[in-house]
Amino acid sequence: MNYFSRTKTAFEQYRDNENALTLGIETSCDETAAAVLRGGREVLSMAVHTQIPVHRLYGGVVPEIASRSHTERITAVVDEAIKNAGVSLGDIGAVAVTSAPGLIGALLVGVSFAKGIALAKDIPYLGVNHIEGHIAANYLTYADLEPPFMCLVASGGHSHIVLVKDYNEFELVGRTRDDAAGEAFDKVARALSLPYPGGPEVEKLARSGNERAYPFHTPFNSDTSNFDFSFSGVKTAVVNLIHNAAQKGESIDRADLAASFQYSLVETLSKKAVAAALKYNMNTLALAGGVSANAALRERLQKECDASGIRFCRPDMRFCTDNAAMIACQGYYRMKRGERSDLDLNPSAESFLSR
Repeated sequence: MNYFSRTKTAFEQYRDNENALTLGIETSCDETAAAVLRGGREVLSMAVHTQIPVHRLYGGVVPEIASRSHTERITAVVDEAIKNAGVSLGDIGAVAVTSAPGLIGALLVGVSFAKGIALAKDIPYLGVNHIEGHIAANYLTYADLEPPFMCLVASGGHSHIVLVKDYNEFELVGRTRDDAAGEAFDKVARALSLPYPGGPEVEKLARSGNERAYPFHTPFNSDTSNFDFSFSGVKTAVVNLIHNAAQKGESIDRADLAASFQYSLVETLSKKAVAAALKYNMNTLALAGGVSANAALRERLQKECDASGIRFCRPDMRFCTDNAAMIACQGYYRMKRGERSDLDLNPSAESFLSR
């Protein structure tokens, strides 16, 4: 008897129970996270072990170190989430785990652990796309939010404008042609000798700078007739400006440079996301991904949406960065529609959406 057949009854019970408990597991990069949800949106617990202090020594995430850390910490993190939820592992109805995209070694740890729980407890599990999880973080903040809506996903590895047609139906409307927004933030932070992770450090430095000091806009990014963007040129312009000043013995205002760079990215993301929402007649625009924690981006999108008569949704700050609650949420809605994974599920490092 295969795994699907063995768990059929458990899956039907989970699918028919609006208050079913879902265990979420997230290990796509440098956060080992677990969470327990009741139903699709009630977060009972969240547990996270961050590896930032370790990777800061190297100026970025080292995949091998990340994988080893996940292996060492995942049991304790899952135990913590279950304990803090006030339930037992036997109460869990299903497991949702990030299966793509991400660091392949890190993903393997989470997927293997989820398979072990599912097999041991005879419960269903599902591999969840990390990008879809970030989008679902908005459901945890807004109880009334339902598809369809437009969503701007901005993170360290991905920058997309996505039309969310349903909980499990997506259309990629726009994307970065090169660097993701978060990646550009990290590279500029490194050029400015700021510590990892660079995004929050650039944002902090930018607060005291003049955002108009250095023009970093390009015709491609200013064109709202298409919804793709490119950040590699902006990043390179910042790096070249720093290097040229150093060669000439000239000083630069680091705060002005950080503010101008941030302004360029925020303006591009905001203008194109709002334009996409208007073109597709969406009255709601959501924000998702690690860069959604950036205050300048949140404020600019709110202003642009208000001016266009669009509702703006952004996740609570605890759901902006990688977490397992968003994975459990998206897994819940997908399993409610009859989806589940078999034991031959393999994680993938590549980015994709389920539709």
